[in-house]
Amino acid sequence: MMFFRNAAYVVPMRSFERSVTPVLDTAEWTPSSWRSRPHTQQPVYPDADELERTLAQLRALPPLVTSWEILALKRLLADAAEGRRFLLQGGDCAESFDDCTSPLISNRLKVMLQMSLVLVHGLKLPVVRVGRFAGQYAKPRSADTETRDGVALPSYRGDLVNGAAFTADARRADPQRLIRGHARSAMTMNFVRALVDGGFADLHHPEYWDLGWVEYSPLQAEYRQMVEAIGNSLRFMETLAGSPLGGFQRVDFYTSHEALVLHYEQALTRRVPRQPGWFNLSTHYPWIGMRTAALDGAHVEYFRGIRNPIAVKIGPSVTPDQLLRLADVLDPEREPGRLTLIHRMGADKIEAALPPLLAAIKAVGRTPLWVCDPMHGNTETLGTGVKTRRFGNIRDELDRAFDVHVAAGTRLGGVHLELTGENVTECLGGARDLTETDLARAYKSQVDPRLNYEQSLEIAMQIVRKHGAAASPRVA
Repeated sequence: MMFFRNAAYVVPMRSFERSVTPVLDTAEWTPSSWRSRPHTQQPVYPDADELERTLAQLRALPPLVTSWEILALKRLLADAAEGRRFLLQGGDCAESFDDCTSPLISNRLKVMLQMSLVLVHGLKLPVVRVGRFAGQYAKPRSADTETRDGVALPSYRGDLVNGAAFTADARRADPQRLIRGHARSAMTMNFVRALVDGGFADLHHPEYWDLGWVEYSPLQAEYRQMVEAIGNSLRFMETLAGSPLGGFQRVDFYTSHEALVLHYEQALTRRVPRQPGWFNLSTHYPWIGMRTAALDGAHVEYFRGIRNPIAVKIGPSVTPDQLLRLADVLDPEREPGRLTLIHRMGADKIEAALPPLLAAIKAVGRTPLWVCDPMHGNTETLGTGVKTRRFGNIRDELDRAFDVHVAAGTRLGGVHLELTGENVTECLGGARDLTETDLARAYKSQVDPRLNYEQSLEIAMQIVRKHGAAASPRVA
């Protein structure tokens, strides 16, 4: 599933006039140089010696991904930036150690496969499948502490850091969780690899991807028609060829997570034989969140030195000058496939906030991969204290994102979603028109609300139905 030839990939580079000078010297970079920079959203470990012993253990463990997988993904992302592919990135808002089970992992994979099938069929483009899994165990928080009934404790920062239970023991930052996170990530990836290499993703058998609880979904009829059409086309081609088309028996999956806890990322950042530079071998595709993207901050310092393809979340408060400076630091050589910019504006802000950023990047000749995250800018808290997202706002932001890119002469090359294969009721609206009353029925997320299967599939169909042409290579 994730094994590729380590082939050279050379793209002629155009020379552009630089409008911004990088503020940092890459030659000075080391995997630990982030420690000299201001850092936020980092755990406060009460025992420094225990942390260092744990990190020594982590440095001795095998990596989770390989350099050739990372470089192969970078080539695919370069294609997506040029309109030759479309990126589907999705998964849990924050993985839980307890959710490292075969049903939950396989259901998440089924949703991604069904969505990608819809996109391939409708957009007539190959899809790059990237999961928010096998490492998405840490989450940034808006406050360092949480108070209940007059008691203040450290905020829950994801299972990589502490526990969700509201007790002093659970909320203590425990470095041993870094080891457990590595183990859970390895088990998840091993199972995904086994499923895909064993034919789970075979287009000849899309029935493997069915989720029993959605048998009567309003979207099933449309999806079944699509599967039948693809199956008929596949059988026709095999009849002409006189043999099965083996390339349709497997797909490629890659992993991604927000590289938030820098001690963990540093311990898995390594040199590899016959390749220059350093690779983060905890994931194929790490990203920087909006809260940690300060130009002089620790996360930008860490990210600028690794050879992985990287992404940055950008919100409505980012200015064109800030974005240009950030791009120059993170991607000074303008390497194809290196930099992804994930905009997360909110449905009510995207039409005003995004165009100046697109214009600034285009004016200096950069061609990053632009991706829309329509989830995070549309989070709201109800009067009951429950966090949710309205499907209509998610859909509207995605719609407007395509329109804004077309108007700017740029490409929207992918989508970034928080989703699950579970029968959850966390986002309002969608195919079954979930209401506030429905939220209490199956709200399972510890952090942010996720799309369920039906809502995820509806997003894929929406992309195809209204914006397939905008995602094609014909866009200038």
